[in-house]
Amino acid sequence: MRIHSIEHEPFEGLANIEVWAKSKGHKITRTRIYKNEEFPDTDDFDWLIIMGGSMSVYEEEKYPWLIPEKKFIGDAIAKNKILLGVCLGSQLIADVLFGKVSPNTYKEIGWFPISLTAKGKESRIFGDFPHEFTAFQWHGDTFMIPDDALKISQSEACKNQAFEYGKVIGIQFHLEYSKESINLMLENCSEDLIDGKYIQKSDEIISKMGNLDEMNKLLNLLLDNMEKKFG
Repeated sequence: MRIHSIEHEPFEGLANIEVWAKSKGHKITRTRIYKNEEFPDTDDFDWLIIMGGSMSVYEEEKYPWLIPEKKFIGDAIAKNKILLGVCLGSQLIADVLFGKVSPNTYKEIGWFPISLTAKGKESRIFGDFPHEFTAFQWHGDTFMIPDDALKISQSEACKNQAFEYGKVIGIQFHLEYSKESINLMLENCSEDLIDGKYIQKSDEIISKMGNLDEMNKLLNLLLDNMEKKFG
């Protein structure tokens, strides 16, 4: 399978998604926004993965590349490609599908439990996930669930954590992070670690790195299910 990723920051790469893809023998290509790289033709890939970033989808004046990126995402959806959006990536997909993106009541940073909705338990992609699982979060915005999409999961701080729309999956949380990924976030985005109800301090985040093993198993389950059901 030909996988293309959109990466907005040098510290927000595919991480363990790349480990999974290489283990399957899939080809990976990239558009690195921070290097001003161009988008490919939609016929050149089967699966589009849109990664996170510190910007917001509504900051088009500050980040004018958001406009062509949203068009590219819309074209990929129209061509019936497989899509996975992570954090900012999920918000971009939601925006393209007319699901409003706005600041969440709370910023959510650290390790937090996520629970499946009734639709999530019935999902062909998430149905064999545990009813509740721990994932890593680093976001201040949230998306509304687009029309005709299924609401898959929620957390205490953020009521919309994942959605499914045909062959399109958006997840607000991170399953792909490795120890290195989290350390990079702590190094590059430490200014986000202010006092907040759902913001963990760096020492607490580091102390809970043991969650990574189970989280990586869930990432592999997600990607395996998407490959089997959508591929």
